Amino acid sequence: MDILGSGALDPIGWDARRPVIVAFLVFIGVSLLWLFALATAEESNPERLYVADRSLSSVMNGFAMTGEQISVITLLTVSASVALFGYDGFTFALDGLIMLGVILLLGEKIRNSGCYTLGDLFSLRASGSGPRMAASAVTLAITIPMLMIQLRAAGVSTAFLIGMPTDGAQVLCTVLMGCLVACFAAVAGLRGNSLMHVAKTPIILVALAVVTLLALKQFEWDPGSLLSAAAEKSAAPDDYLSPGLWPYHVSLGSLNTFGTHIVVILGTSVTPHLILRIGASRSGHTARRSMSIATGLVGVFSLLLIATGFASAAVVGAAGIGAVDATGQSSPIQLAAALLREGSTGQVVLITLMACVIFLTVLTTVTSVTFAAAVSFAHDVFAGGKRRRTETGEVRALRVAAVIVGAVALSLAVILRQYPTAFLVSFAISVAASCIFPVLIYSFFWHRFNRRGLLWSVYGGLLLCIILMVFSPVVSGTEWALWPKASFDWYPFQAPGLVSVPAAFILGWVGSISSPKDSKPDFRRMQYKILTGKEAGFHASNLDRS
Repeated sequence: MDILGSGALDPIGWDARRPVIVAFLVFIGVSLLWLFALATAEESNPERLYVADRSLSSVMNGFAMTGEQISVITLLTVSASVALFGYDGFTFALDGLIMLGVILLLGEKIRNSGCYTLGDLFSLRASGSGPRMAASAVTLAITIPMLMIQLRAAGVSTAFLIGMPTDGAQVLCTVLMGCLVACFAAVAGLRGNSLMHVAKTPIILVALAVVTLLALKQFEWDPGSLLSAAAEKSAAPDDYLSPGLWPYHVSLGSLNTFGTHIVVILGTSVTPHLILRIGASRSGHTARRSMSIATGLVGVFSLLLIATGFASAAVVGAAGIGAVDATGQSSPIQLAAALLREGSTGQVVLITLMACVIFLTVLTTVTSVTFAAAVSFAHDVFAGGKRRRTETGEVRALRVAAVIVGAVALSLAVILRQYPTAFLVSFAISVAASCIFPVLIYSFFWHRFNRRGLLWSVYGGLLLCIILMVFSPVVSGTEWALWPKASFDWYPFQAPGLVSVPAAFILGWVGSISSPKDSKPDFRRMQYKILTGKEAGFHASNLDRS
């Protein structure tokens, strides 16, 4: 397709674009007024600001947890993968649902431990400032890449919506969206962001259901006809509904694909903003109920997202999607524009609804990630230092950290906008899978785990992720790499987590057994707490003797 990504097509049309932009701007204004009204009601007490005083009900936190899973990456990138690559994109859409099984294993224990940051979790089995500093480093290594990708996707989609898919317009839209998000992350707390997630979740489900039903109506309510049309309009009709169309293939194909899925499932289940969300539950039992609710809602969302991707391929076609946006991230808006008569009231409403869904997704998920990084700095670094800190000073540190994190991510997103940076997603989730998941498993289930094992596991996993990513085929040696003309890709896998995750487990084990300190008494106390949600209290002496 010679016109791929040239912006030569305008599927929305000028007649529909003017009312869509007006309605979209009105929605942004109303949303921001509501957000800042919520922000002014937030408490100045750090605990209430960070985790809403642990007062969120299971239903509210379940909807909010679903909203955390509906990120810009999921909504735009995954739907684009399904539309362009068929079966291969479909399998990645299911990872978010499988990931909730991992959360069900760990979530109740995380809440019962009383922890809500990585620094707190790392300090369960290790004392001193070292584990908290390691937690902050890991949090930034996960947060910055995720923010860059999501801000960039938001800028591209907004520029397409206003009819200016040029590089300059995309930069301007990215900066504007980034500034809005940074401002809200700096003034809001978890309760306000939770309310936005609760409002966002049903709106997104309704929007995806509407476009899916309208697409099915065009094919006389026959899903088989829709899938056949999607295959016919794809870049490879014979391979669309079977494995192998995914373009980012490297050596060791099946093992590579399997490893990538495992890393995605493990990494996305233990991200810092999700841990913060679990910590806001009233109790461990409430957290488990919240995750059960989220599992059902995410299942519905995943099915609708897959259906929307196939509908985009069937109605718009791969050529139409690629001609407007080479990444395919604007396919939901293109689908909404193609379902109804051009310039009609229904088309305006549908496009506006989809645009508002994307804006809400950007605002809530990017704010959640930024806020979690800021909480990590304020709680683990600032408040955890040797000097005594006041609550007012800790809240002020949170505001400053949110602005700095947002500014750094936004600057990098703009500077690197012309480079293929999709590999940053793989890096971020590999860091989470390598540096957080092994630590949580060892902390909750192995009595020999200690400070040395933790630090070896965290820093070893992080160092391996950086080295293996640099020498992977997503950085050099392939046509879709960061530097396609260079060739230093001796590591054969796309995701470093396929090696770094087992290596982190090994390093944690070796470091722990080589340390002379006996951590069994600490494990007994911690085990009692994660099972009951209460401190050991007068049972402490019995636990020590056992």
